[in-house]
Parts: sequence; C-alpha cells; structure tokens
Amino acid sequence: MTTTTQNSAVATSNRIMSIDVMRGLIIIFMMLDHVRERFFLHVPVSDPMDIHTTPPELYFSRYLAHLCAPMFVFLTGLSAWLYAHPANKPYRSPSKFLATRGLFLIFLELTAVYLVWASSFSTIFLQVIWAIGLCMLALSVLSRMNYWLTGVLGFIIVIGHNLLSPVSFTPDEWGYSIWTLLHDRGYLIADGSVPVKVSYPVLPWIGVILVGYFAGPIYQHSRSLAGRKKWLLTAGLTCYATLLVLRGFNLYGEAADWHTQTSALLTIMDFFNFTKYPPSLNFLLMTIGTGLLLLCLFETVDNPLTKALNVFGSVPMFVYLLHLYALLALYGVLYVFYGDNQGSRFGFDSIVMVWAVTALLPVVLYKPVKWFAGYKHREKRNKPWLTYF
Repeated sequence: MTTTTQNSAVATSNRIMSIDVMRGLIIIFMMLDHVRERFFLHVPVSDPMDIHTTPPELYFSRYLAHLCAPMFVFLTGLSAWLYAHPANKPYRSPSKFLATRGLFLIFLELTAVYLVWASSFSTIFLQVIWAIGLCMLALSVLSRMNYWLTGVLGFIIVIGHNLLSPVSFTPDEWGYSIWTLLHDRGYLIADGSVPVKVSYPVLPWIGVILVGYFAGPIYQHSRSLAGRKKWLLTAGLTCYATLLVLRGFNLYGEAADWHTQTSALLTIMDFFNFTKYPPSLNFLLMTIGTGLLLLCLFETVDNPLTKALNVFGSVPMFVYLLHLYALLALYGVLYVFYGDNQGSRFGFDSIVMVWAVTALLPVVLYKPVKWFAGYKHREKRNKPWLTYF
C-alpha cells in the first residue's frame, strides 16, 4: 500500500494506513492474550491484577492486551465518522451501517466465537465482540444527535462512570439485569444448561465509541498531516498528564489506591494496576493516551513491519476469527500428544512459550490474511458482505 509525502496516512482504497497499522498492532497484542488464555490459563490473572501473586512477566504480558479493547472501540467510533463524511462527497447517515454491523458482531459472539471456547467453558461469556456490537447499535442511534452533544455525552460517560461504582443490585432486584449489562459484571442467566455471563459491561464502552466518533474530524481530508500529528500528540500527552495527577494523588478514576511497595518494580506495577471490567477512567486514560501517541507515530513511519501490520489491520474481523480457530487447532494437536499436563488441561510451563507461539502465529497466518485482504479490497464493491470483515 503506497503513501505520499504530503499525507502518509492516506492509502489506496480510501483506507487510512495509520489506523490500519494501529489495528494491526493491537491484533498482535490480542493474539498474545489469546495464546495466554489458551495455553496458560492454569495461571489465573485477576482484575485488577494481584501484584503479589502475578509474576512481572505475566503482569506485563497481560498489560499489553489492555490496549486492545479501548482502541478497537475508539477506532470503531472514529471509522463511523469517516464513513459518514467521505472525502469530497455529501454526508451519509452511518445509522444503518452501524446497526447491521453491530448485529453481525453480536451474532458472531454467540456463534463462531462461543464455539471456539465451548470446549473450555460451559458458560457463554459476552465479551469484547459483543460489547463492540452493542456500542455500534448505541452509536447508530446517538449519531443522529448534534455532533457536539454526542461528544459531550461521550466525555461525561468516560469521565463520570466511576461515580456509579457504589450502585449495585442483587440478582433478585428489578434493576439487576440492566445494571449487569451496563456496569457490573455478573450472570444474566445463572441457572440452566448454558449460563450467560457479561464480561464486558457496556456503558463505559459506549462512552469510548462516542468519543471516538467525536474525534473523527482529525482525519478529515482537508486536515494537514502536521495538524493531525499535533492534535494526536497533544491529546495523548493530555491523557497521560491527567492520569499522573489523578492516579498520582489517588484522587479519582480507580477503585483501589496505589501504595509504595517493597520494591520499585512492585510500586510501578501497583501504580499502573487498573480495573478493566468495567474499564476505569484511569484505565482508559492510559490505554487511549498510548493509542493516540502510537497513531501519531504511525503517521510517518513506513517500513516492512508497519506494512505487515497494515495487512492485518485492514481485515481485523477475519484475523480475529482465523487466529482463534488456529489456536484451537493447535491446542487440539498438542493435547493429543501431551494430554492434560496442567490439571484437566494442556498448558505451557512458562510464559516464554506463550511469547514464542505469539511470535510465530502472525508469521504463519500472514499469507492467508494477505490473500483475504487483497480479495476483500478487489471484490467488496461486488460482494458487500466482505466489508463486515
């Protein structure tokens, strides 16, 4: 995919290369976390992580995956704005586009994604794909509001949802189900043959997708590369500065305060140990701030690595499903040869093996992903279903 010196972010096929590179990077981090879940689940990781029982190598491996959900949701909102405002063309409502794709993601969560984990879990976990689908449905409605109101609502949710933490419901109270969907992890269906548990309460993520939609104009065709880079850099550093103040003085944005530990490493781990389910304000400041700075970097970086990441990021849903089933197949092969060496499961003895498989996985999948990316971009006008991937 070629770039120009005037705007290295704009690529062929009307795609923005820096956004696809960003998606590609977080897909690699996502692969790392899914390899961990497939082969290292016998070493559990809590939320937030217990720094005294989680080895640093596992802590930081898990931490890389923190970037995935916030940036996927943020970029989904940003991409919806770009869809609604195509270059040199009139505005088109994104509502139908968002609604159909949101429903498709929810369908995938309950079918293809569930089947991947069904051999390991007896429960349906409503996870990130489900959450993104619901966020898209919400944005399909809320994008009809005034653009500025959409942004204000997004920031209110992102900044203020931690104030809702004291609110809770017991399973026998009328508000339990809706609050489980919106804010507190819990079982929607606790009894029966297939329990259903909400892993990603969706309210904070709705705030993130609205903020992403609000940020869309930074990628409008008329904005200069220098202006966009300045905005991304300023916004990313502002997130970091806000985080340092809020977290540094234990003011707001995280349920548990940090404290000085017995070593510098443990203190650092404690300081950055944020809640993901639901994502705290500090969690979002850290991850989205990092994502904005990386987007700024990717505006002008063009090398073999970013080209490879661009391929993965241009077909994210295809890669998501492909790598899940590839890991399932690999697990089956290893289980046949080695059996249940970790309790009732097969698992790796070391986190080093998790990293090794993660390093190998993109290499193995690159050719089929590249083929599908080319096929999608050639045929999507004639086969609209390809745009869902």
